[in-house]
Amino acid sequence: MALRFEVLGRFNRARAARLTLPHFTCQTPLFMPVGTQGTIKGLTTDQLETIGCQIILGNTYHLELRPGSQLIDDLGGLHKFMNWKRALLTDSGGFQMVSLLHLADITEEGVTFQSPVDGKPMLLTPEESIHIQNNIGADIIMALDDVVKTTITGPRIEEAMYRTLRWIDRCISAHKKPDVQNLFGIVQGGLDPVLRDICVRGLVERNLPGYAIGGLAGGEDKDSFWRVVAQCTAGLPEDKPRYVMGVGYPLDIVVCSALGADMYDCVYPTRTARFGTALVPEGVLKLKQNAMATDERPIDPSCSCMVCKNYTRACLHCLVTKDPMGSQLLSYHNLSFMMRLSRDLHMSILEGRFPEFVRGFLRVQFPKGDVPKWVHNAMEVAGIDISECCTPTKCQHDAMEDTGVDISEFCPPTKCP
Repeated sequence: MALRFEVLGRFNRARAARLTLPHFTCQTPLFMPVGTQGTIKGLTTDQLETIGCQIILGNTYHLELRPGSQLIDDLGGLHKFMNWKRALLTDSGGFQMVSLLHLADITEEGVTFQSPVDGKPMLLTPEESIHIQNNIGADIIMALDDVVKTTITGPRIEEAMYRTLRWIDRCISAHKKPDVQNLFGIVQGGLDPVLRDICVRGLVERNLPGYAIGGLAGGEDKDSFWRVVAQCTAGLPEDKPRYVMGVGYPLDIVVCSALGADMYDCVYPTRTARFGTALVPEGVLKLKQNAMATDERPIDPSCSCMVCKNYTRACLHCLVTKDPMGSQLLSYHNLSFMMRLSRDLHMSILEGRFPEFVRGFLRVQFPKGDVPKWVHNAMEVAGIDISECCTPTKCQHDAMEDTGVDISEFCPPTKCP
């Protein structure tokens, strides 16, 4: 079944939508936990359902290495293999061109990896990537793209973008299950707006079920990051999902949602949990710190997840420093936090209070009013006034002085950089 994407409500660029897939109907904006090899580390599929997880991301490259896509297909597909009745998305293996660059050789034919398991070469072409994903059986599959870090400059960026457009045609031709698996294309082009525009227009001409914005969250500055997202969402179809790949910081998700994005994935919530860090409305809580050793409060008093109901910070401090159970509990909490954020974003748009939600989110994250300039710029483009959340900058302070308005009581010298 081809996906159905219905926009249910919107505020300027932000939209709340229903994404209907063969195995599950999802609400956007939505966050996808990363299950590299068909599992979220430390959590069962029942637990993921309990916290409201709608879709999981699997990694094509790693699933092909172990246990192998043919075995997964023989055993009924990844949904059955991992006992997951809801939606699945598999990436194409393109990201490994960056993460495993030292093991990869990229040509027009495809990319040859040296297996980190046994050292054997593995040629991943657009056709092979789609064949593997057809075997795995995810609801959404990604086209193989030529991925380069956004911090790279020069002709390699242009080469990768045009190769991505050539490869999408090979992916479309190789796709054997378009009736049950939805192929998304990936916009590349680095930080170059001209190249991004060429790629957006080229992919839209192919009339794909959905589109991803790739090549970000790789070390570029935040001002460049949001501008690429804003440019791409503006050029992609209104009636198709827009997926920003590799984004998982809550602030980034709120900003990208305001700019019109619908889907996100990242290892951040579970990886940071394994380092003893919990996500909270104010930012993060580092449970390994000594101050946590005698703290009888839950991680987040406003959270109703199983961990916050049953464990104190003191108990978790002891566990994260000594017992694997600590990272499992923090992973549960952190993903609960992300699912709640997704639901809150969705409902705030539906109920027409998205700007208020954004302002409330920023006030909690930045109680001193030090909202980053890039967020202020992005919200201006999104049509959301966050001035009440921000401490005036020096230039704003000087401008007020020029008009004869004294704002010194609201802006002490230490807050006027």
